[in-house]
Amino acid sequence: MSEDSRFIIRDRNWHPKAFTPDYKTSIARSPRQALVSIPQSISETTGPDFTHLKMGKHDNDLLLNFNNGGLPIGERILVCGRVMDQYGKPIPHTFVEMWQANAGGRYRHKNDRYLAPLDPNFGGVGRALTDSEGNYSFRTVKPGPYPWRNGPNDWRPAHIHFSISGPSISTKLITQLYFEGDPLIPLCPIVKSIANPDAVQTLIAKLDMSMANPMDCLAYRFDIVLRGQRKTHFENC
Repeated sequence: MSEDSRFIIRDRNWHPKAFTPDYKTSIARSPRQALVSIPQSISETTGPDFTHLKMGKHDNDLLLNFNNGGLPIGERILVCGRVMDQYGKPIPHTFVEMWQANAGGRYRHKNDRYLAPLDPNFGGVGRALTDSEGNYSFRTVKPGPYPWRNGPNDWRPAHIHFSISGPSISTKLITQLYFEGDPLIPLCPIVKSIANPDAVQTLIAKLDMSMANPMDCLAYRFDIVLRGQRKTHFENC
């Protein structure tokens, strides 16, 4: 990579502060000393190359990739979008991972003690490679909200976690997708840690009827921007 094509530094005023006491786990996780700036080297600005990664037939289809004789319970949806760089250029053949709770709001994780039952036909994880134009898609069920031990009655809005590798290690992004119209979004302490309302909007997937499968699935569009002025918010959790 040439010297004049380095990635734009993340704007720390766009992302939430590390210490946000209303989001209680940030108290223990936030750094006690000033951050140290490390110059980008070739190891941060190149690779890895995912073009040879072998993907399973149903890796991006959460309705089928944990099938145990039936289909998952819940609202069937498509989540699709485009991964772009800071200049709006699509990022092809990059690795996109996602994980989520089931329709009842429970994760398939040993530490999840929520009372909602596990779905025997839903694993809650998927992965995909973007195509030549940076597009990705997942078929899944809409996750349910769930309570969490932050305040007396705090609930997480329905959300899906995303991890996007981008063209290099320095563009790695971990974030969350929310769904437009969810009344829990403005009440969530994690969302409220983001001061800029425009940044919050980058996390909200919009209903896209043009991408829906008639008589099958509604679709939500979630475009992801890595670095730069239009970047998607970086998760603080």
